[in-house]
Amino acid sequence: MSKQYHQSISEKDLEKYYELSESKKEIEKKLKELNQAFHLYFDETVGENQKGERNIGQYKIQRQIRQSNDFNDEKTVLRLEELNLHDCIQVIKKPDKQKINSALTLGIIEDAQINDCRMSKSTKAIIVKKI
Repeated sequence: MSKQYHQSISEKDLEKYYELSESKKEIEKKLKELNQAFHLYFDETVGENQKGERNIGQYKIQRQIRQSNDFNDEKTVLRLEELNLHDCIQVIKKPDKQKINSALTLGIIEDAQINDCRMSKSTKAIIVKKI
């Protein structure tokens, strides 16, 4: 459903958006700096990649350590092939954009043959700059 009303945009609206956007950048920068300082503190007091917590005044700061494990694709596929465990390997069919474009350029396939296969995606962005 789309909204069926029209609202005007004032210079004041643009000014507020611009100011908030600038404030957001500054806040994100300061949060990043504090975050790095907090991690450095815990690295020095409890060790790297170690969880920790501390009460300071009315606040409690905690560092959690999350670990994720994944397989190295290339190494794992080679090992599974050595072990004849081909059922554990996915074969992913995916169009090769470069080869399709080359085939179109060379006339091997015509645009009309694959035109209905194309997908178009649009994204919206608002940019307000001070002039």
